[in-house]
Amino acid sequence: MSQSVEPSADAAAPASGSLWRDRNFLTMWTGQALSQFGAQIVELALPVLAVLLLHATEWQVGLLGVAQTAAFLLVGLPAGAWIDRMRKRHVMIAADIVRALALAALPLLALFGHLQMWHLYAVMLVMGVATVFFDVSNQSIVPSLVRPTQIGEANGKLQSTEQLAGLAGPAFGGWLVGVLAAPVAIVVTVGTYVASFVALLFTRDDEKLRERHEHAPLLHEIGEGLRWVFGNPLLRRIVATTGVSNLFSTLIFTLISIFYLRIIGFSPSAMGLLLSIGAVGGLVGAVLTPRIAARIGEARMIPISAIGFSLIMLPMPLAAVLPTPAAFALLAVQGFLSSFSVLVYNITQVTFRQRITPPRLLGRMNASIRFCVWGVMPLSALAAGWLGTWLGTVTTIWIGAIGCALSALPVVIGPFWRMRELPTAAE
Repeated sequence: MSQSVEPSADAAAPASGSLWRDRNFLTMWTGQALSQFGAQIVELALPVLAVLLLHATEWQVGLLGVAQTAAFLLVGLPAGAWIDRMRKRHVMIAADIVRALALAALPLLALFGHLQMWHLYAVMLVMGVATVFFDVSNQSIVPSLVRPTQIGEANGKLQSTEQLAGLAGPAFGGWLVGVLAAPVAIVVTVGTYVASFVALLFTRDDEKLRERHEHAPLLHEIGEGLRWVFGNPLLRRIVATTGVSNLFSTLIFTLISIFYLRIIGFSPSAMGLLLSIGAVGGLVGAVLTPRIAARIGEARMIPISAIGFSLIMLPMPLAAVLPTPAAFALLAVQGFLSSFSVLVYNITQVTFRQRITPPRLLGRMNASIRFCVWGVMPLSALAAGWLGTWLGTVTTIWIGAIGCALSALPVVIGPFWRMRELPTAAE
């Protein structure tokens, strides 16, 4: 098979090999940093808007979770095939425009006193579709921006930025919501999507599109991406662990705003601070991943980090029966360790799959994996709304925590322990 999308030998990075001197990468990175910062703000503002201002029930919060993630199930697979036919940077630019315009509708509706829950569902559905295209393109564009030997460094920097955004965004969002209002926090996010759009306009990539005659029928190309992912035994196990983890953790995080704000009684500012503390763990994980890999081996980091993020969810429901200060301390430690483990796992497995996948399949590979591991999330969010209404929020979180504890099994019983480094080409 021909590989007509590949990084140029002399354009991606400077001769020194340092991405800190690569202005092109830094431009894109800056835009993504601002976008991630805004996304973290709205991740706090929307549940607060639903729970405290619109008085959403468990079922309505579950439906909001469905709206946020349904696109990965509905359009995730064809999106990968379409993206492999388009310039990924152009797709990201269009997605930023759509997200900014859709999200801007919410503060306008709130300003005129017409905001209702169905408006949140509609906006989240539109943003979800745009986010599918943006995220798959974002994970697929890195090899056309940097040299192959710099992919791990680039992913580490992008993941570090996400955690820095997770550190500052919720705390700032909690302040905005507490001092001003949730709609004001949403306006800030609209501005960050515009900033990402501008940064992408000034970014240059080396991507070369396949000729039209090389395009196979859409279903064939979707199948090719799925066969690539499930034909690799290591990828199969990674997808299984990630999918099971997302299935059960979504039960928890769909209802987390009700758990924090109603059951425990935290303020929006305290909730934002907890999310920020969790992001500190992710930042530390992103920074230490290369050192951990050098010490214990890249391959072994997969099961070790999976054990970490799967078991650390178990203490979470206990916060419901503790005094408020003790609950805060427990959730802070739990969030820190969970984010640390997740980031070590994500940087390692994303770098591995980018490294072994031919450039012409990057979009379909990422979309196929996203379809499997994110496609379970709307189903889980729907289940969270139903279980939360039937059994209660705390019981639902217990079910999610126990399920998360089992998610590491596919990689723990796999061949990763016998290896030190992950393969650099498909096997």
